[in-house]
Amino acid sequence: MIAKCYSSAVYIRLFLVLPILFLAAASARQTEDQSIWRTWQDEKKLIVVTIPDWNAVEGTLIRYERRGREWIKVSESIPVVVGRAGMAWDPALTRENPDRYPGPTKHEGDGRSPFGVFALNRGTFGFTGELRGSRMYTPLTPTIECVDDPTSRYYGRIIHREKVDQVDWKSSEKMSSIPEYRWGVVVNYNTDHPVHGDGSCIFLHQWSRPGNGTAGCTAMSPHDIENLVHWVSGDEPIVLVQLPRPEYQRLQVHWQLPPLAQDR
Repeated sequence: MIAKCYSSAVYIRLFLVLPILFLAAASARQTEDQSIWRTWQDEKKLIVVTIPDWNAVEGTLIRYERRGREWIKVSESIPVVVGRAGMAWDPALTRENPDRYPGPTKHEGDGRSPFGVFALNRGTFGFTGELRGSRMYTPLTPTIECVDDPTSRYYGRIIHREKVDQVDWKSSEKMSSIPEYRWGVVVNYNTDHPVHGDGSCIFLHQWSRPGNGTAGCTAMSPHDIENLVHWVSGDEPIVLVQLPRPEYQRLQVHWQLPPLAQDR
């Protein structure tokens, strides 16, 4: 009789405890799921770059505009190239949730373009003296450099060399001497709070030739980059999303992205 009472007591405790454990686990899963969701605020324009897989160099770019809560496609797909080694995750994502974003992580000199979500709020640049209608255009002169030396306090910044009291970098891009920078868009990657070694000087710019990968930027034809520079030069908030197609499809709902053209 004692054994039976003891057994009944155990079953009762299990009956009471198991629902609590189940609810706790469900709550943890819900909290975890919520952290992956991305909501759009004031962004009005979206640029989507996708490649077939992590290591691909050639991909496509499509432009969208937001009308109400929906992203509307406003351009045809154009060919682009990314880093010569493909793409890698933005470290800002993998540091917080390494298990959620498996695969390579971007770092300086790896030859990979970053993928993730990036604001395009740091302006455009080019060889021409001005860009009509743009308040954030930088005409490139011989003294403008982008610092890619991880030991410099100016790491990842576009600097007017003649305005710096003490030049502390040993490596930089002399932007006016790079033909592919005839037109370009600054990508807000590792710029607001730069982490030394995570990668620097990431742009959208003109390619050297079709199929030829970059050091980590995204590049396209001269005609397409000129059109893109003018399209992003207004005051509307713009965002760039770069992902391999499998990751785009995995994150599309969570990040509230438009379906890829062939997925419709």
